[in-house]
Amino acid sequence: MPELPEVETIKNVLKPHLIGRTIKTVKINNPSVIAHPAAEEFATRLQRQTFADFSRQGKFLTLHFKSGDSIVLHLRMTGCLTIEPNFTPYEKHTHVVFTLDDGNEFRYEDTRRFGKFWYIGNGVLDLYSGKDKLGIEPFDITVDYLKTKFCQSKKTLKELLLNQSIIAGIGNIYSDEICFTAKILPEKAVNELTEAELKRLCEAIPERLAYFIKKNEIAFKEYNLSKGKYYRNSQYLQVYGNAKQPCPVCGETLIGKTIGGRSSVFCPNCQK
Repeated sequence: MPELPEVETIKNVLKPHLIGRTIKTVKINNPSVIAHPAAEEFATRLQRQTFADFSRQGKFLTLHFKSGDSIVLHLRMTGCLTIEPNFTPYEKHTHVVFTLDDGNEFRYEDTRRFGKFWYIGNGVLDLYSGKDKLGIEPFDITVDYLKTKFCQSKKTLKELLLNQSIIAGIGNIYSDEICFTAKILPEKAVNELTEAELKRLCEAIPERLAYFIKKNEIAFKEYNLSKGKYYRNSQYLQVYGNAKQPCPVCGETLIGKTIGGRSSVFCPNCQK
């Protein structure tokens, strides 16, 4: 599933090729991915709209138009975005196609069909996508903020790192990497975190995400050749997906465990 580093990369790669482009037509092959409004109205309202900006908040992407209207998009598990020449064969699960004024097509492909689009009119409050319920961006995190969110909770650190209403954008992969770097067990109750642990957490959260954004950098051509499925951070992961392997720091065997219903990996020595 794309998490913040992947979503940020998608935005960075596609943004220069969308800004200033105008939508000529919108073809919706699967109306179920259009959450608001109805698919026919969605397509009608977007014709002749010109892209002005492309932004990210948590795992959400927002396409801004010169009119002030916007599209909010969440890729969920398997959503992919590409910009390709109109003669390029479609992927099997291509659900939405925006024909652009330069002859290219902005395409959305999603094998599992969990991703969603929301059209938001100029001046209309977005009460549809859930973006208004997101917590702080990870790069704005402070110890004081964590104290206000953690001090009364007995939930595990893993659970609260995944809570999008507290910190937006962190998923299962990078929560493990953050806990490892901060040297904290993911199953530790957050109301038991020490001042030193909170400080390490505040350092690890933005540092790890920035690191993986950097490692994810990719050229537009290479990104399109991968059909938007370019994800290559796996080779840089220290613990996630590496249960029963030696810890990259101390050599102790990494432990895999289900915490809060999610698979987690940690080092019993480094994360005491």
